[in-house]
Amino acid sequence: MTMQEKLELLRQKRAEAEQGGGAERVQAQHEKGKMTARERLDVLLDPGTFVELDRFVTHRATDFGLADQKVLGDGVVTGWGRVDGRLVYVFAQDFTVFGGSLSEAHAEKICKVMDLAVRNGAPIIGLSDSGGARIQEGVSSLGGYAEIFLRNTLASGVVPQISAVLGPCAGGAVYSPAITDFVFMVRNISYMFVTGPSVVKTVTHEEVTFEQLGGADAHGATSGVAHFVHDSELESLTAIRSLLAYLPSNNLDAPPLRPTDDPADRRDDGLLEVVPVDANKPYDMHDVIRRVVDQGEFCEVHRDFAGNLIVGFARLGGRAVGVVANQPAVLAGVLDIAASVKGARFIRFCDAFNIPLVTFEDVPGFLPGLAQEHGGIIKHGAKLLYAYCEATVPKLTVITRKAYGGAYDVMNSKHIRGDYNVAWPTAEIAVMGPKGAVEILYKGEATEEQIDEYREKFAHPYEAAARGYLDDIIDPRDTRPRLIAALATLETKRDRVPARKHGNIPL
Repeated sequence: MTMQEKLELLRQKRAEAEQGGGAERVQAQHEKGKMTARERLDVLLDPGTFVELDRFVTHRATDFGLADQKVLGDGVVTGWGRVDGRLVYVFAQDFTVFGGSLSEAHAEKICKVMDLAVRNGAPIIGLSDSGGARIQEGVSSLGGYAEIFLRNTLASGVVPQISAVLGPCAGGAVYSPAITDFVFMVRNISYMFVTGPSVVKTVTHEEVTFEQLGGADAHGATSGVAHFVHDSELESLTAIRSLLAYLPSNNLDAPPLRPTDDPADRRDDGLLEVVPVDANKPYDMHDVIRRVVDQGEFCEVHRDFAGNLIVGFARLGGRAVGVVANQPAVLAGVLDIAASVKGARFIRFCDAFNIPLVTFEDVPGFLPGLAQEHGGIIKHGAKLLYAYCEATVPKLTVITRKAYGGAYDVMNSKHIRGDYNVAWPTAEIAVMGPKGAVEILYKGEATEEQIDEYREKFAHPYEAAARGYLDDIIDPRDTRPRLIAALATLETKRDRVPARKHGNIPL
């Protein structure tokens, strides 16, 4: 065989690999409103940067007629590419090949790029679209899942891991995305559940649709499994690119610095009007965040879940920061189980990847009630406290209004290693609100005079500042310049926790 003939064979084999399951199955994928694996990678990665690995891999199974059904690539496209010029490793399951089902060889391909990502310090992005384990391979397929789960766990906190569920993801397969840092889902095409609707009906007699049980909105708003929910694959894949712009490539790197023409000394008069005069009136903390950060840009995480706490990424003076903020417009900004878990997970991610934390605080306390207590608010609230205490990245706090009770302690107070803690003149720092405090102090109905007396004594920031629990009380208009200046001083911060294998966070 001549070199030309060999090159022609190579060209044919490559073309065969790129066809996936064939034209009919590709058409069926398109008819469902879904992209193919390769089309998704074209959207996700910078043009012309994708380098494919293992395109000629096939399964090694022979049972149930599989010996005569071999497709190059075996249902997953793997390799590396670039996002905004930065290296990432990727795998995209191909539903047109065996329904994207995971075989031993399929799993080995995924494990290879995961190992490369950790070794070379680059994010790993997985695009899931799979019918689950390849039943014909039995335990070999299950073993493949476990190999992936192990790598997800060992890579956690070493390189960012992002999962986009762009089709079905069921059974044991759901635990890989669950271990990763961020999960993206798309309405009407993404489904995640441990057991499907038919099994649910058999076992519990509940009748549910795929969307109700494990659709994007169910996981984005109710379970909190999904961090980002979009209406289309294009939106979802574009959002992954936007998210990566805030993240370092690994746990040894600093987050990317992006030059900004938003002046570091910019003051905003609008901040004087955000907090209502009446302390019981709500306001939207997004208004504060957007007026303070660079260009008003805020990449919110978990937007539809536990809305009483806001988390997300922004920039201050070009530096990426993680923002954690109470939301007075939802449940008065109170902390509950869902908000505590949401905040703790986000804080630990930021701490693992050297992203400073900026906290905007207006919290009346933890949510009371039988459901919260029996649901474990003590244990779950402690997760948020633990995450803040454990974090060694720069930690800044701005108290805009209420900081009551244990919630004051939890929200990055000076006592738990807050680096720069300031308050607006509207801040109220006390064990509880004036009315409740007076009713306890005087064992009965509180008079307006008694409430006013308590408010003058405690419902302000000056007592805390007198004890050094606040570093300063600032004009709200100076919030941006003060935070940017503090971040600059904290660039060289060195802090650590006592030597140990790992702590025991109250799970």
